[in-house]
Amino acid sequence: MVSGIDSAKLISDLDKDNITIATVCSHSSLQIFHGAKLEGFKTLGISVGEPPKYYDAFPLAKPDEFISIEKYSDLANISDELRKRNCVVVPHGSVVQYLGVDAFEEWNVLTFGNRLALRWESDRNLERKWLEGAGLKMPTEILDANDISGPVLVKYHGASGGRGYFIARSVAEFEENIQEGVKFTIQEYVLGTRYYIHYFYTPFSNDGYTVQNGNLEMLSADRRDESNIDEIYKLGSQEKLKSVGMYPSFVVTGNIPVILRESLVPRVLEMGANAIKGSFEKFGGMVGAFCLETVVTDQLDIRVFEISARIVAGTNPFPSGSPYSDFVAPGLSTGRRIAQELKRGIELDRLDEILS
Repeated sequence: MVSGIDSAKLISDLDKDNITIATVCSHSSLQIFHGAKLEGFKTLGISVGEPPKYYDAFPLAKPDEFISIEKYSDLANISDELRKRNCVVVPHGSVVQYLGVDAFEEWNVLTFGNRLALRWESDRNLERKWLEGAGLKMPTEILDANDISGPVLVKYHGASGGRGYFIARSVAEFEENIQEGVKFTIQEYVLGTRYYIHYFYTPFSNDGYTVQNGNLEMLSADRRDESNIDEIYKLGSQEKLKSVGMYPSFVVTGNIPVILRESLVPRVLEMGANAIKGSFEKFGGMVGAFCLETVVTDQLDIRVFEISARIVAGTNPFPSGSPYSDFVAPGLSTGRRIAQELKRGIELDRLDEILS
C-alpha cells in the first residue's frame, strides 16, 4: 500500500485476462505500446489535448484507444475510468515531471513498479542517500555555494530532461544563473564521457545475474544529445557568448546508441546490483526498468550522477533490441520487457511484487 492506495484491493479487482497497458502519450510511449502489442495486451494512450496525429505514422505502436485530458494534473480525475478499463499504467519521465511525485503517489490506479521509487529518484538528497549508501561513487556535493572553487554542475530536482541545469565556476556565476525558489543540488563537474545504462530487475527469476533473489538484466546504453551545450563551444568561449546573451543549455533533444568497452561491463552490472540492494534497504525495492546515469573518466573511474527508477527515453533507439538485449532474447525492447514481466506476474499470481 502506498499512502491511501490499497494496491492489494486494486489487484484483486483486476481482470487478469483482460488487462490494458496504458501510459501518457509522450516520452517513451511508442515503444511501450509497441512492446505491449507484441505481447498481446490491449493499449490505451492518455493524451493531453487531442490524440496526437503522429501515431498514425507508426501503426505498430499506435494505442488501440485514447483518453484525452486538458492538462497533466487531470490525470488524477480519470482514475475511475482507468480502473473501469482494467488498466495498468506504465509511468515514465513525463508523468514524474508534470504530475508530480505527491500526486503520483496518491493516484488511485495500478502502476508498474514500486511507485515509492520515484520519490527517491526525484529528490536529490534522498537519491544521494540511496546511491552512496549502496556504495556507488557520486560526484562530490557542494552544500554551500560559497565553497565553489572550480567547475560545478547545478541541477534542479525532478525529471526535467536537463532543463535549467548550468555550469558555474565561481560564486558569482552561480548567483547569476540560479533560479529563486527552486530546489537544487550543486555537485562537482566530473570531466569524462557520459553513459546512460538501462537495466531491468525481475523478482521472478534467479537463474541469471542474481540480486536479492531475482535477476538483473542489462538491456542497452545510450548517450544524450543536449542543446546547446554539445555545439555552443564552436562559437567561442562561454564568457564571450554570455556577454551577447547566449547561454549553454543541457536540454535533452535526442539519444545515441552506445556500446561500452567490455572491460567496464562487470563493474556496470555490479553498480546496478548495488542500486537494487540499496532500494530494498531504503524503500522496499525497485523492480522493472531503471537507468544509472554515469560519467567515465580517462582513468576509467565511474561516477553515478543520477538514477531514473523507471523507463527512460534513452531506451527509445532500441525498439527491436540492442547489442546487449540481443544476448538476453531477440527483439527485446525495454517496453516489451515490461509487458513480458506483467504477463509473467499474471501467470505466477505474483502481481503484488511488480505493481503498486
